[in-house]
Amino acid sequence: MARFYVIIAAISGFLAVVVGAFAAHGLKKVLTPDMIEVIKTGVHYQMYHAIALLVVALLLIHKPASAGLKASGWAFILGSLMFSGSLYALAMGAPRWLGPITPLGGLCFLVGWMLLAIAGWRMNLNPDIPS
Repeated sequence: MARFYVIIAAISGFLAVVVGAFAAHGLKKVLTPDMIEVIKTGVHYQMYHAIALLVVALLLIHKPASAGLKASGWAFILGSLMFSGSLYALAMGAPRWLGPITPLGGLCFLVGWMLLAIAGWRMNLNPDIPS
């Protein structure tokens, strides 16, 4: 699972840079400044959560049986897809019915952070004492 999360985190970070650069250079004359800001918001949250997913992956190397860490990673992935993905789509003119997906992605981010906190609380970092 750690390897999978590292790969997804790297791809997500890569895509955040690509989308951010494309919006800043290629879409500046096509989209309104408000829609460029919408894309920037998606890029920022995608990058933050790519880094968070990488942290989860690194923790999973040390605690591979942690269900909380695994669930946190999935919540970050779903959050990025729904939150950032819906913002990108809406900025590019997708139907407005996609709008309610954005806060669901935000909810996934919140769940991911809470699951990470709970996993951290339960984590035993002393290698001599079993978790």
